Amino acid sequence: MRTYDFRQIEPKWQKHWDESELYKVAEDPDKPKYYCLEMLPYPSGRLHMGHVRNYAIGDVVARFQSMNGFNVLHPMGWDAFGLPAENAAIQRGVHPVLWTKENIAYMKQQLKRLGLSYDWSREITSCLPDYYRWTQWLFLQFYRAGLAYKSGAAVNWCPSCGTVLANEQVVAGNCERCDTPVEKKHLEQWFFRITSYAQRLLDNLQKLDGWPDKVKTMQHNWIGRSEGAMLKFAIDGTDKILEVFTTRPDTIYGATFMVMAPEHPWVEELIDGADNEAEIRRFIAQVVHEDEISRTAEDTEKLGIFTGKYCINPLSGERIPIWLGNYVLMGYGTGAIMAVPAHDQRDFEFARKYDIPVRLVIQDPQAESAEDELPAAYEGSGVLVNSDRFSGLENNRAMEKIIDYLETKQLGEFKVQYRLRDWLISRQRYWGAPIPMINCEKCGLVPVPEKDLPVILPEDVEFGTDGKSPLSKHESFVNTTCPTCGGKASRETDTMDTFVCSSWYFLRYCDPHNGKQAVDKDVADYWMPVDQYIGGVEHAILHLMYARFFTMVLHDLGLVESEEPFANLLTQGMVLKDGIKMSKSKGNVVDPDRIVERYGADTARLFILFAAPPDRDLEWSESGVEGAYRFINRVWRLVQDYSPRVQKVQPTRSNDGLVGQDKDLRRAMHQTLSKVKGDIQRFNFNTAISSIMEYVNAFYQYDGDNMYLCREGLETLVLMLAPFVPHLAEELWQELGGRGSVHKMVWPQVDEEALQVEEMTIVLQVNGKVRDRVTVPVDITDDELKKLATSQESLAPFMEGKDVVKVILVPKKLVNIVVR
Repeated sequence: MRTYDFRQIEPKWQKHWDESELYKVAEDPDKPKYYCLEMLPYPSGRLHMGHVRNYAIGDVVARFQSMNGFNVLHPMGWDAFGLPAENAAIQRGVHPVLWTKENIAYMKQQLKRLGLSYDWSREITSCLPDYYRWTQWLFLQFYRAGLAYKSGAAVNWCPSCGTVLANEQVVAGNCERCDTPVEKKHLEQWFFRITSYAQRLLDNLQKLDGWPDKVKTMQHNWIGRSEGAMLKFAIDGTDKILEVFTTRPDTIYGATFMVMAPEHPWVEELIDGADNEAEIRRFIAQVVHEDEISRTAEDTEKLGIFTGKYCINPLSGERIPIWLGNYVLMGYGTGAIMAVPAHDQRDFEFARKYDIPVRLVIQDPQAESAEDELPAAYEGSGVLVNSDRFSGLENNRAMEKIIDYLETKQLGEFKVQYRLRDWLISRQRYWGAPIPMINCEKCGLVPVPEKDLPVILPEDVEFGTDGKSPLSKHESFVNTTCPTCGGKASRETDTMDTFVCSSWYFLRYCDPHNGKQAVDKDVADYWMPVDQYIGGVEHAILHLMYARFFTMVLHDLGLVESEEPFANLLTQGMVLKDGIKMSKSKGNVVDPDRIVERYGADTARLFILFAAPPDRDLEWSESGVEGAYRFINRVWRLVQDYSPRVQKVQPTRSNDGLVGQDKDLRRAMHQTLSKVKGDIQRFNFNTAISSIMEYVNAFYQYDGDNMYLCREGLETLVLMLAPFVPHLAEELWQELGGRGSVHKMVWPQVDEEALQVEEMTIVLQVNGKVRDRVTVPVDITDDELKKLATSQESLAPFMEGKDVVKVILVPKKLVNIVVR
């Protein structure tokens, strides 16, 4: 065949790999392990090009490490719970179980068509009882360790559907199901106490040398550690003490008003009976419908309303008006802030808008006097003024003094605060892992006994149009007996956030068929941590943070040795078309199936690996795909031309006796081999492929007849291609008479002797302009090279009648003769 027949060759090898279980792996203490993992997909129905890129990158890494002697674990599974399946059930009348299983079957077939080296014997599916049994078991371990608790929380409430909505179910402030404006409501919800691990999550970032700096910075900012003081402001006329955290206790004497989040639980009591109560309630209703990102954006107008109530400044004793403001959120800090307009720009804009006093308490060293009219808030350092006993102190020193004084008077204390909030895991929807808790009127909250796990998610449910979870209406699920007292009780009908399922799946891959525990510690300790994790940067915060939290907790519980789940992280760029991310709504989606059917899986893989470095965005190019296809056929023809002549000869494996173009070809072979290995290790797949292309060009230009050398050269070519185009490499390996699978071969060693160059080409310049080139021995001295260059007859016309001012050498590259 003169053309690579991918339609016949690729299915043949996929079937062979599957039937021979080529990629099945087990623990082997005699070999170093390598755990390569791409983020598991949601079974939405079809793969997209972002999937193909992610998995092709991981496959190159896994295959390469296997060829370099590592015992490689490369698994795949499905993050199968979640909202899309439930929406499909409501919209199409298809049960989530059927919708999910059909999608998994189709996507699995797509993955196999790409020739990915997964150990399918380790496949996990998070919506199956043999997986979520252990998700529930882990919940119970968190609960017993005091890390799972139930508490009141502000949630999204749809009055029309009569149910709580997850954030992703709220679109532009409205319910995605019925388009009704969403309200905020306080309900009892389940949380994981991730804040207990905030400092550890922060400190451990320093250990993650194999993570991109941008991801570590994103996590650092999300955790958001701040040092300051927790201050106590008594609300005038009540027995309530409003605690407020501030990083600037040095500005306390400049506080001229207080701002509370409209969602603060004390607001109702504060505004009850106020002269403008109706106006305040309208303001609250308006603000709570806005999303939090918009409310806190710098360019958002700062809006507020006075409650009519005051609080007392703990140091000055001054009565300070309490306002509600759109830029203060209940989810951050205490839901209230001490507003110092002279030294905080947001507070400054608010104060100017509502004519609230602005009191300077830190003197700008560049200002002429303390009474200068402020054009904006001064947020720099300086000396305290208008601050009673602390006036005259440098503000950083004043912070310590003020905190000490507050603690002495029991009016406040030093405090470390985090932006990170506890993880709300409750979801009032059906398609998720049931929370294994029971509500008993007599005993209160009671965990389901471990022997009774899993709490099975019933399939005989009815999906109504009211938006409520079918579980709350499923009597045989809800009604149960208390495991403590034996009395009547009801099951928890909330299900878990799907991030819980994906926060430990990498551990289950290590021991997927264990029916006695989530994972055997010895097995987990052999494989963990994941050596290379690959996925989109959109998961840089939540998924990666939750997975790190889970692993730390399991380490502390003695279940695993590893404290961090992922030693190295690669975040691949997006696949773009016409300069924008592929999206169904934009109509610019490229179907991977179409590419595979037209050009083959190896072409799709090669293009997506060659078009851009993995961490950069990739622009889709039909001509680029065709170029990859042409190169594959070029390689195919090269091997076809040589295979009859090289099949029965032994490879050279030596530089002895080689001269001329034989020596040049072997040098090109080992130069390419060295370059490709280094590039793969650095994830520079595009330059690795480019080097292979140059090597193929060199082979086409070779017109010698050393078939021993050609055998070595073609074997090396096929081995280098194996991680990138596995079907082509497997077929050509057999064509060359290779034994066994090419993917079980050892990566060839670089022959350092073959890399030695006896001569080199030097560019000759006169006054910076190229005038000639000369071939010289590689061991020529600088003085000899200068003498040779200045005596070249070809340069004489450019130097005639002029003096040589100096001769500049760039080692092994050029000589520049400067004349005047």
